[in-house]
Order: sequence, then structure tokens, then C-alpha cells
Amino acid sequence: MTWTASSCFATLAILFLWRVEEIAEACRCPVMHPQTGFCTSDVVIRAKVLGAQEVAVGNFIRIKYDVEQITMFKGPSQDIDAFYSYTTSSLCGVTNLETDGKEYIITGRLHADGTMHFSTCDFFEPWEALSATQKDGLNGHYAMGCDCKITRCTSIPCSISSPAECLFTYFDNIIDNIIDGEQAKHSACVKTDDDSCSCSDS
Repeated sequence: MTWTASSCFATLAILFLWRVEEIAEACRCPVMHPQTGFCTSDVVIRAKVLGAQEVAVGNFIRIKYDVEQITMFKGPSQDIDAFYSYTTSSLCGVTNLETDGKEYIITGRLHADGTMHFSTCDFFEPWEALSATQKDGLNGHYAMGCDCKITRCTSIPCSISSPAECLFTYFDNIIDNIIDGEQAKHSACVKTDDDSCSCSDS
């Protein structure tokens, strides 16, 4: 094998390994109902996004979104005036929020230093895109069902394994990891008087 051929082969091998690593590091999120996003988050707020900038946080560069909190649905007693995300999609970073005062519902994690962080695996939507059922859910309905399990059914037949479980047949749209169809917009999983869980539709 000539030097030129060897060099070309080595370059192709490096590019291949780099591509494999890039794919391996790609962001993957479990598909979830908005109620699950609410129940599994430390913080759920409605806020206006006022600006964004890249800042150093520890060993990483992150996007810092400056916000004006409107409503705290779940979280700490102090107001949230900023939240953070990674700058790259491979790390599940959220880089496309509008920063002209648009209102969003944002769910995320509260770090030990009191800062809020979120990713594409969390539930976030423009406030105006939420249905009345989703807004009711944020105001208390979702919290009533946080002890329930929402099971996603993708093909028939489907069954539940316990009374504390709701079965959703998600044959509708999925945008990123969030169900964005009729069931997500107009139903929730809530506890009943006998401590079982039931799908509540509106």
C-alpha cells in the first residue's frame, strides 16, 4: 500500500470514527405525555423570554435565557429570572426560543446552586399553543395524577399492569419527545376515589 493510499485510508477511518461518535452522542429522549413532563420536573414556570447569551457554567458553555417569571406552577419559593441549556443539539440543548418577550411554559431541573436548567427532553411550549386542558393541568390537575403511571401504547393490543396506570394510544403527532396530539391536549391521568387512576378527557 502506498503512502498516499495509507494516508487516505487513515483519514477515512478517522472521519468514520468521528461520525460514529457524533451519532452515539446524539440526543435521545423518551417520548412522554405533558403530564409526565410536569410530574418529573423540579420547576414548572410560565415566563417571558427576554434575551439569550452564551455563558460559562463550570466546564461548559451554556445558553442563558433571561426571563420574566409570570407564574410558578411548581418549584422553589424564589422567582426564577433565568434558565440554562446546552448550546448543542447533541447534548439536548434548546437553542431556538424566541427572545422578544414571547411567553413559554418551561419545565426543568433545579440545580444545587439554585439555577434552573432544561433540555429538549423537558416539556416546553409557547403558552399560546397550550389547550385549556393543559392549562388546567398546570394549575393542579396534573399534580393530582403524579402518583399515576402513563403508559404509551403504540400498537393494538395494549393492556395495563396495575390500577394506578392510564393507557394512552398515541397514534397522533410526536414533536421531539412530546406527544402533540388530541390525547396530550385534551386528557390527563388522575386518581379516582378508590385510589386507581383513570384517563380524564375534556
